[in-house]
Amino acid sequence: MFIHSITDPITLKDVHHLERHPSVVEGTAENGFEVYFENEENRQPFLMMELEDKKILQGDDTDDNIAEG
Repeated sequence: MFIHSITDPITLKDVHHLERHPSVVEGTAENGFEVYFENEENRQPFLMMELEDKKILQGDDTDDNIAEG
């Protein structure tokens, strides 16, 4: 699924006329997202952000976590 967000994550305001505003694309066309910003000044802090503890969820094929009931 590819997700488009038109809400600037810095100001939380909706962005209109997308062709006039900067954006960031992450991932692939099948599994990714694009987020738009009101201006370049808001885009730069977003690009500089680093999450402290990224977690990647993966499946588990062991039988030790079987729900009972």
